[in-house]
Amino acid sequence: MRARVVAGGVVSSIAVLVIGWQLGAQPAVTAPAQQSTTSGSGTTGSDATGSSASGSTGTGSSGSTGTGSAASGTFTGTTAQTRYGPVQVQITVANGTITDVTALQLTNDGGRSVQISQQAAPILRQEALHAQSAKIQSVSGATYTSDGYTTSLQSAIDQAGL
Repeated sequence: MRARVVAGGVVSSIAVLVIGWQLGAQPAVTAPAQQSTTSGSGTTGSDATGSSASGSTGTGSSGSTGTGSAASGTFTGTTAQTRYGPVQVQITVANGTITDVTALQLTNDGGRSVQISQQAAPILRQEALHAQSAKIQSVSGATYTSDGYTTSLQSAIDQAGL
């Protein structure tokens, strides 16, 4: 029985790696993000479900303010606290277009939560890059990760002025 469990874990790990590789995603990082500072101020708030989010700052510059700005730089979203741990993303923007989305923190409360987050992260990244917004669909089976991801993503997008 134990051999089956170990074999199942190995197969699951390989499947996660293959899916991530096929989607061209970078591996998820679950270590806390390092905060960078700029002349702007960070934000602190809570999402619609009442879970708290801690502030963070973005780096970069924007050519103008308001809609249609040609923002460029790297912007870190707030850390969204979910039932299964924190979720935080960082976006890279070039001339007002999101060119990359990196998960700095993903849910980490237990092995199953980590596995779900690692499977969902490449899908959420692709959705965000395609939509160029935080209006993306949740990944089935990863509702908490998806909600935290979109909350942090929207925060980063707001910081970028997009």
